[in-house]
Amino acid sequence: MKRVLITGANRGLGLELTRQYLERGDTVFAACRQPASATDLHTLQGAHSGRLHLIALDVTDEASIAAARKAVRTVSAGLDILINNAGILPGAGPEDPAPQRLGQLTADNALQVLRVNAVGPLLVAQAFLDLLKAGDKGRIVSLSSGQGSITWKASGEPYHYSASKAALNMYMRGLAAEISQYGLVSVLVDPGWIRTGMGGNAAGLPPADSARGIIRLTDRLYMEENGSFVTWQNQPVPW
Repeated sequence: MKRVLITGANRGLGLELTRQYLERGDTVFAACRQPASATDLHTLQGAHSGRLHLIALDVTDEASIAAARKAVRTVSAGLDILINNAGILPGAGPEDPAPQRLGQLTADNALQVLRVNAVGPLLVAQAFLDLLKAGDKGRIVSLSSGQGSITWKASGEPYHYSASKAALNMYMRGLAAEISQYGLVSVLVDPGWIRTGMGGNAAGLPPADSARGIIRLTDRLYMEENGSFVTWQNQPVPW
């Protein structure tokens, strides 16, 4: 049985990852900004009594991150898996900033996207590092995007989203270099173009398929893969 912390667990891919980990018998700490209103998580909690813990977490707020770490620590002395899933795609949902097009770019929107998609995951990983050290072969899986690949980048928009994922890649690559001494592994995963509120109805990949692939590759991670960037099907992605 694994102990798994998932950020942004109240919707989309985060919710599907939560569901699949619970279905196979793991303990999940489902983190989101407003757990009291996370209806789907409450439904899952009723069906998996004692194995789903709802955690309040705003990845842009250092006090919130510290409080979330304390909440998890009261339940468990260690974590085996951290999935940095929380993120925003400008204009993709009602809670996200306006679309980022040339001529409309602002510093405030750029910094907001960077804080959520890049800085936040690094601070979360930092806060939970001691619990991951105490876990069983701790793994940090951060959900990036093909949009964050400089090699693949062939369009302008979305400027801030693409830059934030490239920044996330660098942060987690650096983290991987440091945590290997503790036997921990950090990888970046492109989850694909998923049919969610963020991905939209035109996306062809069901969340269940992406989640299943992410869980499978997480289970099979080895130290040699530390710092890698792969797709949900465990295929290399160019930086």
